[in-house]
Amino acid sequence: MGFENEIGAQAPLGFFDPLGLLKDADETRFNRLRYVEMKHGRIAMLAILGHLVTSAGFRLPGNIAYGVPFASMKTGLAAFETIPAAGSVQLFLFIGLLEIGFGARQVEIEEAQIKASRWDKATIEKKTSIELNNGRAAQMGILGLMVHEKLNNNPYIINSILGAPVPFNVVN
Repeated sequence: MGFENEIGAQAPLGFFDPLGLLKDADETRFNRLRYVEMKHGRIAMLAILGHLVTSAGFRLPGNIAYGVPFASMKTGLAAFETIPAAGSVQLFLFIGLLEIGFGARQVEIEEAQIKASRWDKATIEKKTSIELNNGRAAQMGILGLMVHEKLNNNPYIINSILGAPVPFNVVN
């Protein structure tokens, strides 16, 4: 089955499946992979936002675990070095609850959102295509930030090249 005309297959690459994951796939397989791509794109967009916000110095009020304020957390991947076990469990459970809650009401939420938007079919397809592309860009962006953080603790390498370095996890 061909997927060359599906939303997301657009210039300059068109339908792009270098690993051949959809070579002999049916529509069910394609829909599952598209769902996963959208979900990962949304997570990556939130990850980019979180990286930028915490790098700018903003933190949630309160504690991530008893006696450990959010303000003491490092930014980026280095945060995993400073989150105590209780904080990790708390995050894991919170994300799990979000997954269960959204999964239980996903169809209802998405239908209500489409109805509230009052968009026609062409607009919905355009917005879906935009979200796919933004998600793809965010996935590459967060990967780049993580790689540069691990290489030399300078995820915002472009800023440094342009003469405006961003202090990252600097000890005061």
